[in-house]
Amino acid sequence: MPTISMFYGILVAMMFEDNQRHGLAHVHVRYAEHKASVAIVDGCMLAGNLPLRQLRLVQAWIEIHREELLADWELAIAGEPLFKIPPLQ
Repeated sequence: MPTISMFYGILVAMMFEDNQRHGLAHVHVRYAEHKASVAIVDGCMLAGNLPLRQLRLVQAWIEIHREELLADWELAIAGEPLFKIPPLQ
């Protein structure tokens, strides 16, 4: 699962060919012992759990980088290498 960004202790990754499980474009997020899947389209948590503050940071980052994330999603489901996306600053 390639890491596409890291910020404030949050690791954001995208799995190759991962469009079967949730059916939506999403990222996998890790923060300390927490793990979650978050939809790219609307920032909703699909599975797992994150502290509210970290979820809000991820949602803000998704809002800023939605087009880049959707482009990476298309690459991921095609099994192609992903581009890194700048962290939230």
